Amino acid sequence: SLLRMIFVCCHPSLDRRSQLALTLKVLCGFSLAEIARGLLISPEAAKKRVQRAKKTLAREKIRVELPPAEELKARLAAAQEVLYLLFNEGYSSAKPDEPIRRELCDEAIRLTGLLSSHQIATRETWALLALMHLHHARLEARRGDGGELLLLEEQDRSKWNQKSLYQGMHCLVRSGNTGPPSRYHVEAAIILEHCSAESYEETNWKDIVALYEVLDRIHPSPLHTLNRAIAVAEWKGPEEGLAMLEAMTPPAWLARYYLWDATLGELYRRTGQYDAALVHLNRALEGAPTTSEKARVQRRIDQASQSEA
Repeated sequence: SLLRMIFVCCHPSLDRRSQLALTLKVLCGFSLAEIARGLLISPEAAKKRVQRAKKTLAREKIRVELPPAEELKARLAAAQEVLYLLFNEGYSSAKPDEPIRRELCDEAIRLTGLLSSHQIATRETWALLALMHLHHARLEARRGDGGELLLLEEQDRSKWNQKSLYQGMHCLVRSGNTGPPSRYHVEAAIILEHCSAESYEETNWKDIVALYEVLDRIHPSPLHTLNRAIAVAEWKGPEEGLAMLEAMTPPAWLARYYLWDATLGELYRRTGQYDAALVHLNRALEGAPTTSEKARVQRRIDQASQSEA
């Protein structure tokens, strides 16, 4: 029933972002802050999109019923993006004291699994399910004994769920290679590279950089450039990654995003530019949405301060 309602809310009378905002608010119970974070807009913009979407549906007297199969296909991409955002909010939550919401991840996987068995499912559907399973495999290892969030290099890989890894790889094979890759194929391939490495030090950063370049071509986003710079820093050194970011003019929403400052701060710290590192890390501390993420940034601030001294 929930999956049906997602398709109902993704009505073609609404633009894509309004479809997503309405569905996340009405069906998934997201707050305006969570919608804004997922869509990379302000909470006020998220509120306006939800309001406009409701007015449009009321004005056009759109019936709440499942459309025919052909129209379902036209709404598939929007429905998949809703499920993608639902999983992402579970994997990296905006709730201050709940950085991981496993129930949202599980529900996104359940719904995407149902969708993959439907006649309208595509290669993208299977790739999205693969991406979710591969991320899900690492959930248990992302929290430390004290509940803190752990970075990838800090995680105990023996805690990664092998069943989820197998399911992710199985779904990625099911997604096939008979056409050009979707964003979900490439994102799943990036995560698979991380999951295939025996250790953080043995990660194939060169291939990950290449995959981010592909991702940026098929689904351009400054966030992909940010992630590519992080991978470049691991592959070629922090100076190379920092040069990429310094050459960027980030859009306003990215400049306000705490991970932008957290990344710059860490790369400045690694290159010995401690004053600049502390400026960016303190900005990141102010913007970090959860207690765990604030604690993680604070650890970097402490490291930069000690190095400076």
